[in-house]
Amino acid sequence: MSAVLDHHDHAHDDHGHAPAGWRRWVYATNHKDIGTLYLLFSFTMLMVGGVLALGIRAELFQPGLQIVNPELFNQFTTMHGIIMVFGAIMPAFVGFANWMIPLQIGAADMAFARMNNFSFWLMIPAALMLVGSFFMPGGAPAAGWTLYAPLTLQMGPSMDAGIFALHILGASSIMGSINIIVTILNMRAPGMTLMKMPMFAWTWLITAYLLIAVMPVLAGAITMTLTDRHFGTSFFNPAGGGDPVMYQHIFWFFGHPEVYIMILPAFGIISHIVPAFSRKKLFGYASMVYATSSIAILSFIVWAHHMFTTGMPVTGQLFFMYATMLIAVPTAVKIFNWIATMWRGSMTFETPMLFAVGFIFVFTMGGFTGLILAMAPIDIQLQDTYYVVAHFHYVLVAGSLFALFAGVYFWIPKWTGVMYNESRGKIHFWWSLISFNVTFFPMHFLGLAGMPRRYADYPMQFTDFNMIASVGGFFFGFVQVYFFVFVVLPCMLGKGEKVPQKPWEGAEGLEWEVPSPAPFHTFENPPKLDATATRVIG
Repeated sequence: MSAVLDHHDHAHDDHGHAPAGWRRWVYATNHKDIGTLYLLFSFTMLMVGGVLALGIRAELFQPGLQIVNPELFNQFTTMHGIIMVFGAIMPAFVGFANWMIPLQIGAADMAFARMNNFSFWLMIPAALMLVGSFFMPGGAPAAGWTLYAPLTLQMGPSMDAGIFALHILGASSIMGSINIIVTILNMRAPGMTLMKMPMFAWTWLITAYLLIAVMPVLAGAITMTLTDRHFGTSFFNPAGGGDPVMYQHIFWFFGHPEVYIMILPAFGIISHIVPAFSRKKLFGYASMVYATSSIAILSFIVWAHHMFTTGMPVTGQLFFMYATMLIAVPTAVKIFNWIATMWRGSMTFETPMLFAVGFIFVFTMGGFTGLILAMAPIDIQLQDTYYVVAHFHYVLVAGSLFALFAGVYFWIPKWTGVMYNESRGKIHFWWSLISFNVTFFPMHFLGLAGMPRRYADYPMQFTDFNMIASVGGFFFGFVQVYFFVFVVLPCMLGKGEKVPQKPWEGAEGLEWEVPSPAPFHTFENPPKLDATATRVIG
């Protein structure tokens, strides 16, 4: 027994050194390595989804069919949505959770290190199946990213591959969520009560519960689709007494909380950056926690605002309309708190703060268009038009993606030990902000004029705005390549100015109490915290 103990003691003698070679990544159990893998995977999928988006915009540059036929166009729109949601945005936030939560709460690692590894590697076959579906007979699924029946019942074999891939991605999400919940609830440093926890940890704790609640609902909906396709059931097939609208109810019961799964961790990131560059404490910490919880709870009772045109009774329309308007209140509380934090702060505008302020500005615009779509009479006019496309891209691209960029700029000095190039970061921000608005703002006008989404062709009167949007889309796509090649890659290779332990003057939290770059093993013994639970004593 003593020999075993001796071996165990010596096995961890050298805490600073990481294992070398490919085994370090394939068998990774360190939360930082797995976080890095998630972030690299999500950026790869962002590029794949981006290529599909540029294919869509190239086709829509002018009326008539130029580049792809309508069937392939529908495959592009479907796979662009699925890949961006499940392959780019969600894994990126899980990558941030893996990297930052143990550092922020003073934990040695995630609770279940091997499950953490497994949950990442599940994503690779799922991604290959999604991308590979283009090469199957009949091409990729072309039913829209929501996979509405009865279209899904008529698709070729790639539909089954898509369903299988979503099942695997769902299993990965559930495992990651269990890991995050157990880590946060059981592994916080002594003295860090829940109400002293960093906002990013809070938003992820709530997001993880949302994921566990709704991913099985999606699994149920796509399994019913599968049995309708192959096993003679008629859940969604009207010919056998089924109801396609039932699929929409089940899907959106998953789909609306899913929207908040993709934005709540973004709120957490912004809640760290705004106080840091305002040199102030976050205004109304407790109200931020309660607002986040309120958004999560309300997200379960608004799903049918996506379905105002399905023949819903007026009573149902009124309920979902008012419930949707209600969810704007806790969201507005957050925006008010960020602005109040900035008020009379000693503000500076480094790249993370630029992206954070850009996020607040553009996400607020997306929120207002969402409030407009919450009105049933207006939504019935705008349903399935480009107004809806503009709305959710303002929320998801300028929301989730801008917050992810802000988080990368904020924490990459801690990850790599070197400072990114500030002028390149600012080029990335302004180029992204301008090209994003050039791409998606005209879509509001297209939608108000009645242009339906997911169409490969359109009449002449929509040409000008579509041309502007397509040009903006290409600029927006290319600047993300610039970001990786000229900002992230040099940091990963260690090229740049070495940074101190705390590169940002106003930043607070345990992650700034460890050296830069963060050592391979941190917090071998739980840190002793001061009264605010943001600094280590001694």
